[in-house]
Amino acid sequence: MNQKLTTSYGLKFHPFRPDVPNEALFVVPSVDAFCRRVEFGLADGGFVMITGDPGTGKSVALRLITQRLRAQRDVVVSTIDHPQSRVSDFYRELGDVFGVPLGAHNRWGGFKALRARWSDHIAQTLVRPVLIVDEAQEMLDSVFNELRLLSSKEFDSRSLLCVIFAGDSRLPERFRKEQLLPLGSRIRRRLMLDYASRDELLACLDHLLEVAGNPALMTTELKTTLAEHAAGNYRVLMNLGDELLSAALERDPPQLDEKLFFEVFAPPQPKKPAAKKR
Repeated sequence: MNQKLTTSYGLKFHPFRPDVPNEALFVVPSVDAFCRRVEFGLADGGFVMITGDPGTGKSVALRLITQRLRAQRDVVVSTIDHPQSRVSDFYRELGDVFGVPLGAHNRWGGFKALRARWSDHIAQTLVRPVLIVDEAQEMLDSVFNELRLLSSKEFDSRSLLCVIFAGDSRLPERFRKEQLLPLGSRIRRRLMLDYASRDELLACLDHLLEVAGNPALMTTELKTTLAEHAAGNYRVLMNLGDELLSAALERDPPQLDEKLFFEVFAPPQPKKPAAKKR
């Protein structure tokens, strides 16, 4: 972190960067309620889904649910980093994240080995392992269906995994396709994220500045201006704040205000044409 953030503005961390500490994340009630529902369902497993347009809070929701699940006793949380894989590579990644050695050309052996690992975990802990798939709208239909079959047991009466799909607005549309209806109909819990209201954006700013250590870093007028220019998008709000704080480090004002905002974001003035020489 830039040392000047601490010396000039008394900040413990940069409040507008994506890597803010988990404990500093702004949590809206709908996300908190969703996390509690997923925690409650760990004994049963199944599929859940987080969707929303870019900048509406999916990454924050995933960080929160991951932290809360890993804090639970005996819960194993694994993530898929390459959702675009074909089925064979998908099996290899599952074997890697769950510590199951799989043969390169033996999908049936991998199917049995993974299910045995998950079944043993459930027998010992009474909770399902968790698999998180971010950018799930990129997954192939064949991989979606393979995962559905892989995690289902006893004629679909038992789930061996808790699978969390996260993606943009294309993901629910994917599950309405005929090929994926069997999976879409099995999604038990859904979190549909929408654009934030002005009050939610203001609450986010207040929260971040408070936990970062300087609630008076911005004037009330500036926070209102940022919330109005962010168009309901948390990511846009953070980018605006980041740009302003970077400019403040160069100019060293005691407090960030609307004057700084208009200096940084004012549209360039068109140049007047040079007067013609006679």
